[in-house]
Amino acid sequence: MTAAVTGHQPPAPLVKTFNAVLRVLLPSPLGRGVREFLLLGFTGRRSGRRYRIPVTAHRDAAGLYVLTPAGWRLNFTGGADADVTFAGRTTRMHGVLLDDGPAVARLYLDRITELGLRGAARQIGLAFPAGRLPTLGEVTEFVRREHFGVVRLSGKT
Repeated sequence: MTAAVTGHQPPAPLVKTFNAVLRVLLPSPLGRGVREFLLLGFTGRRSGRRYRIPVTAHRDAAGLYVLTPAGWRLNFTGGADADVTFAGRTTRMHGVLLDDGPAVARLYLDRITELGLRGAARQIGLAFPAGRLPTLGEVTEFVRREHFGVVRLSGKT
């Protein structure tokens, strides 16, 4: 049986090149016109190393969030401060890794539904072998199986 939703990332050299361009573009005056991506700056909780990671920006009524399977998301377990460069402006925010599986799956399904299959493939890095919108159960299984997570960003308190 084929999974209804899977992760699908572009080739690593393409991602590396694109990220290098975004690291320069997003904080520049030209970054004001780019609202699809944000630059997330944070300090690794174990290494103490400073990271600047371009990611796709997602928004809902509660604010900005990031959908990702990347290991760096674990730096936001329990919450961590971050410098968020979005639309040409850098703001100090607080990021929290959501660990409630059903809530994470619901956010993914809501965003997939909002974007449609092609948009979700491009903006979230997903593939839909079944050629249809997945059910909540299928997204829940996907999030668990492939370790996709959500980092919710909010104003610094």
